[in-house]
Amino acid sequence: GNGGSGNASGTNSDADASVGVHQAYFTLKNFANLPMDAKIGRQQVVLDGHRLFGHTGWAQGAQTHDAVRLTHAHDNMSLVLAYILAQEDGRAQDPNDVNDSEVYLAHFNYKGILGGQFSAIYAYLDNGCSPVAASATNSCSNGNNETHTIGGRQAGQLFGIDYRGEIYYQFGEADGVANVAGLGATGVAAGAGTPSVDRSAYMFGVRVGKAFNNVNMKPGLTVWYDYLSGTSDDDLNGTNPSYNSFNTLFDTGHKFYGLQDLFLGVGSGNSTNGTAGLGLQDLAVKAKLSPMPGWTVKADYHWFSTAEGVQGSPTAGMNINGDGSQDSSLGNELDITLVNKYNANTKIMIGFSNYTTTAAFRDLRGVVGDSANWAYLQFDVQ
Repeated sequence: GNGGSGNASGTNSDADASVGVHQAYFTLKNFANLPMDAKIGRQQVVLDGHRLFGHTGWAQGAQTHDAVRLTHAHDNMSLVLAYILAQEDGRAQDPNDVNDSEVYLAHFNYKGILGGQFSAIYAYLDNGCSPVAASATNSCSNGNNETHTIGGRQAGQLFGIDYRGEIYYQFGEADGVANVAGLGATGVAAGAGTPSVDRSAYMFGVRVGKAFNNVNMKPGLTVWYDYLSGTSDDDLNGTNPSYNSFNTLFDTGHKFYGLQDLFLGVGSGNSTNGTAGLGLQDLAVKAKLSPMPGWTVKADYHWFSTAEGVQGSPTAGMNINGDGSQDSSLGNELDITLVNKYNANTKIMIGFSNYTTTAAFRDLRGVVGDSANWAYLQFDVQ
């Protein structure tokens, strides 16, 4: 149930229940004599630096989609229209397709604006049970989940400064995620027919950086800040409940929220790999040096906190009332990476990460311990 009879967009290829093919597609140039190319089959969908659609390349199986994608490119602009069958549940358990998930995507990009490029995106994630059924006999397990995402991104370089700014807004229905997460008293189970939960969430991110490539050791420094909205008790317990936790869709979270991957489930409403629907703030400083040819040293430091206070967690039964209940700070992460370009085909990476917890983080995750350490050695051979 809900795992799909084969691959699903939220499942890495090494966990595929079918044959486990990562990509298998064909491309038709000038499809139907139109100025667009059609790419059909299982494929990676990567847009705008992996913010909402990425291949999760860090994972051993990575992530792909069963999709039909139409692409038109002309001069400095490109347009992508895509349909993704994100989840196809088994016929025996899901005869009416109520547990299937589909994505409808439109993406526009134009190069040559403010020293960079501008992108606009609209993505509609239809996650079954729409509308909430009158009875539960259709095996609908989640309740209605509809996520409309709209927003824009501008990135480039001005006056020698690298920059990025982006903002996204989400709306739709969130009965299912509110019910599964046990949020408040208004979560809608399949067939319950109780009042629906509206979705209203947003995120924004900014980044500025400077690289000194003409200076000894080529130092670089980047500062960024991400804000992903969250849900509080007040949002769900009124007469017009709303779920305000931003869903990062199919992003490559490893690229943004620390290399220990503690916050890949932001927006899911759970606390196992997210923030129990409380949103996320990430202030980060990143530095790099090239001490000698072929070697690069990187150091990233993150300050994490929730968007809503941990004391206001809407997740029932989490017993979040420890000594961190008045705080939203989730801790700090230090990521140090040493990269060596060994030859034209081989890159070697040595990494060490330390995460320092807070009382609020320990309450949220139900863990003990002040810190976590992680180290790795990686060879990337092509």
